[in-house]
Amino acid sequence: MTVQHEQLLHEQLLHEQRHDWTLEEINALFALPFNDLLFQAQQVHRAHFDANAVQVSTLLSIKTGACPEDCKYCPQSGHYNTQLEKEKLLEIEKVVEQAKAAKEAGASRFCMGAAWRSPRDKDLLLVEEMVRQVKAVGLETCMTLGMVDGEQASRLATAGLDYYNHNLDTSPEFYGEIITTRTYSDRLETLSNVRDAGMKVCSGGILGMGEDAKDRSALLQQLAKLSPHPESVPINMLVKVPGTPLENVEDLDPVEFIRAIAVARIMMPQSHVRLSAGREQMNESTQALAFLAGANSIFYGDKLLTTGNPQVDRDRALFAKLGLHPEKRETCESEDIQAARLAQQAQQQVHAERVAELAVDASV
Repeated sequence: MTVQHEQLLHEQLLHEQRHDWTLEEINALFALPFNDLLFQAQQVHRAHFDANAVQVSTLLSIKTGACPEDCKYCPQSGHYNTQLEKEKLLEIEKVVEQAKAAKEAGASRFCMGAAWRSPRDKDLLLVEEMVRQVKAVGLETCMTLGMVDGEQASRLATAGLDYYNHNLDTSPEFYGEIITTRTYSDRLETLSNVRDAGMKVCSGGILGMGEDAKDRSALLQQLAKLSPHPESVPINMLVKVPGTPLENVEDLDPVEFIRAIAVARIMMPQSHVRLSAGREQMNESTQALAFLAGANSIFYGDKLLTTGNPQVDRDRALFAKLGLHPEKRETCESEDIQAARLAQQAQQQVHAERVAELAVDASV
C-alpha cells in the first residue's frame, strides 16, 4: 500500500464512528504505552475539535435528597445517612436566577438535576417551565430526573430541552454491586426514549467504585454501542461521601482515570468527553493530562449537585495557565443552520465512503 493510501486509511480511522468495538480491542487500547495512547487520543481529538476549547456547563440541584434509589455512591439516596438535608423542588425564579449567574460566569449549558426515581406529572409541569425560561436566558439546557418514559421524554423535548443526562454508571456485570433498585435495561430504555424524542444524550459513568479494569472497558463498550454515540460523555471519578457504602473504597490510580478519558475519546470521536465529578480532588497536573487525553467539557461552579467542585476563579486560572478557552456554542439552532449542518454531515459520509473505496482498490 502506498503512503498516500495509508494516509487515507488513517484519516478514515480518525473520523469513523464505530458501534462494534470488541472488548479485546478496547483492552488493547487501555494496554498501550501511556504516551502512545495519549498521542492517538490527541490525533482523534484534533480531527473533530479545537484542541484548546472546553465546553463549560453549570449544574444545579433543583430537588435534593430522599431519593428512593440505593446507588451506593450517592449522598442523596434515602437509604443512607449522609447528613444531607432534604429540600423541595426549587422555585422557577431561583432556577432562572442561577442560570443567569452561570451565563455571566461563562457557562454555555445549564444542567438541572432532581433526586427522583422518575418525575411525577405535577413536577414535570414545573420542570418544563424551567426549561423554557432557562432557554430564554440563552443557554443550552440539560436535565437529569431519573427514568423517563416515552411520553415524558416527548414533553421535555417539546419544552425545548436540549440534553437529557442518564448515566450507565458502570459495566453491566458490575452494576448489581452498586445499584439494586433500577436495572441496567431500565437505564438503556430511558436513553432510548430520550433519543426517540429527538433530544441529545448525555451518558457516562463513574470510575473508582471498586470495579476491575475490565469493567471500565465494558462500560465504554456499552456507551459506544449507542447509535449515535452520546453527544456528551461524562467521566466521573468517585467522590467518596461519608455515610455511603463506598466511603472507604480504595482510590483509583489517576493514571488509570486518564487512560479511560483517552480511550473514550478514541472510541467516541465526535462526543464531548466531560471531566466531571472528582475534579475537586484532582491537582492541576491531573486535570491538564485529562485535557490532553481528549476531555473537552467541564462543570463550572462551586458544586456538582451536592459535592464540591473547583471554584470558578480556580478554573479560570487553570484555563489561563494551560491556554484553554470556553467553547463558543450556538444555543438556538435555526432550521436553516440545522439543514446546513445535516447536509455537511451527509457530504462527509460520502467522502468517507469514497476513501473506503480507494483503500479497497489500492489493496487489489
